[in-house]
Amino acid sequence: MCEKCSKPKYYMTTAIAYTSGKPHIGNTYEIVLADAIARYKRSQGYDVFFQTGTDEHGQKIELKAEEAGVTPKKFVDGVAGQIKDIWDLMNTSYDKFIRTTDTDHEKQVQKIFRKLYEQGDIYKGAYEGLYCTPCESFWTESQLVDGKCPDCGREVKPAKEEAYFFKMSKYADRLIEHINTHPEFIQPVSRKNEMMNNFLLPGLQDLCVSRTSFKWGIPVDFDDKHVVYVWLDALTNYITGIGYDADGESTEQYKKNWPADLHLIGKDIIRFHTIYWPIFLMALGEPLPKQIFGHPWLLQGDGKMSKSKGNVLYADELVDFFGVDAVRYFVLHEMPFDNDGVISWELMVERLNSDLANTLGNLVNRTISMTNKYFGGTVTDKGVSEEVDANLKAVVENAPKLVEKKMDELRVADAITEIFTLFKRCNKYIDETMPWALAKDEAAKDRLETVLYNLIESIKSGAALLAPFMSETSEKILAQLGDGKVTDKPEILFQRLDINEVMKKVEELHPSAEVTAEDGKEEAKGEKAKEEEPVIDIEAKPEITFADFGKMQFQVGEIIACEEVPKSKKLLCSKVKVGSQVKQIVSGIKKYYSAEEMVGKKVMVLVNLKPAKLAGVLSGGMLLCAEDAEGNLALMTPEKEMPAGAEIC
Repeated sequence: MCEKCSKPKYYMTTAIAYTSGKPHIGNTYEIVLADAIARYKRSQGYDVFFQTGTDEHGQKIELKAEEAGVTPKKFVDGVAGQIKDIWDLMNTSYDKFIRTTDTDHEKQVQKIFRKLYEQGDIYKGAYEGLYCTPCESFWTESQLVDGKCPDCGREVKPAKEEAYFFKMSKYADRLIEHINTHPEFIQPVSRKNEMMNNFLLPGLQDLCVSRTSFKWGIPVDFDDKHVVYVWLDALTNYITGIGYDADGESTEQYKKNWPADLHLIGKDIIRFHTIYWPIFLMALGEPLPKQIFGHPWLLQGDGKMSKSKGNVLYADELVDFFGVDAVRYFVLHEMPFDNDGVISWELMVERLNSDLANTLGNLVNRTISMTNKYFGGTVTDKGVSEEVDANLKAVVENAPKLVEKKMDELRVADAITEIFTLFKRCNKYIDETMPWALAKDEAAKDRLETVLYNLIESIKSGAALLAPFMSETSEKILAQLGDGKVTDKPEILFQRLDINEVMKKVEELHPSAEVTAEDGKEEAKGEKAKEEEPVIDIEAKPEITFADFGKMQFQVGEIIACEEVPKSKKLLCSKVKVGSQVKQIVSGIKKYYSAEEMVGKKVMVLVNLKPAKLAGVLSGGMLLCAEDAEGNLALMTPEKEMPAGAEIC
């Protein structure tokens, strides 16, 4: 709680962006997601402090600067400026942009390193292993995947050097206990299970926290051959940026804001934030952050982004085509809670035309136009109501609660869907009430005015809810609807685009690039891997007719609760929401999914399977799974976000 303003505090951070190059739209997604959460929390009355920034040290930066013929500092100054420009372009409302080359940060990192060394958590030794330069990580032979770095898939090289190490195992049991007693600490649940099963429970190795093979880093002040290793340097930004002092002289801002309420990061760096970072904090005697959310990735629609193909998507280029709010809408709406999302030029055009230009833009435009045409721009509630009005009002009144619930769970895409459900209901209301028909009947004038009044107030409610996600659009809508009188001429919020014209411009912007020899090798490897990908042939069943298929009812279901079936080694019992119904379904998937990680998943359900008892528990349907040659199962889930109850056909 902020003592001066009596508001509950909310401190949130993004991961700090690595200054190796210009961030693509997948990198930019995180700052937009964080901004939407920060803006929403402010609208709820929280005193928000939102920090982002750049990670600027390490061997990779040193090598890139050398290739560019500039000093590392000059190199990171340029890239950090580029990153900040893109964050600002996307209209993000961060309160602080920290750089790990900031003098106050570097000073505190040195003090933190010395403190941990003096209290015996850091010791001097030597490291010999396999090193991945892009990831700046050492690996053992057993940790490699096909002889490559398990994180990025690139080549590793043998390396040996003197180094300082952190005693990770000293705090491992304490961290395991914290994770087990704080189920909200790591989200989604699938990330928590991954960290526990793959890293913590098998046992932690001591962590290398200094390097001598390069110089671009924060020097260890009592042993200047060493620089502080990137993760101890980068992770501590979350406390140094708000005034932490290792000597016990932390600022009032630090005392107010720490612990962080939310660390928002990509799923690829979840290990560093949920294992290394909490252990560093334990060693420093500081509280742990309340929640760490590892969001999924935004992938390029036609494959992995590659500069040689010319298919890398950057925020500034997308904004030139679609505008800031359209890009914000797309990246927020198209990213599922715990599955990767997909972006492409074609998908962007489709969403802009259908959701933004049609569902929203056309709704606002025709509401204003009819209000001007029939009542000179001013309407009041004449109280001539019908049953359809109550239904619209119920949707409008319920929307804030639904959005709040989704945002509390960090299900931002679902929150936006709820808002657009309101706008779709407004469009349906127009079709139901037919204002143009009412306008032909003088006796229905008061009814017409009531209808338009209901529309304007409903759209205003939706626009207010939209503000954290698309603030400029929200402001434009509210300004046009006015306070008592709508604008004389509605502004086109989103102009429909022709996909062929867009793709022609894209081709001009990114003509097919010549593939280099190195890229060619990568493409060849990729094709070979694709060719060698295993397939499975199964025994064919008798043919069925379309009528046979039509007897089966498949729908999307959302698992809202799940528990183990007593005395069964294989079965889980799930409560599955399918439309307005909740079905109990028993599945033999306990070996592959914990009950906890099942909750929240959208799944494919055979709904009309005859009920049967399994281990004494009634099951009223079937969850669809895929099975590989070894018998491993994977739940079938929709590729895109779909509502519970959507028909699968």
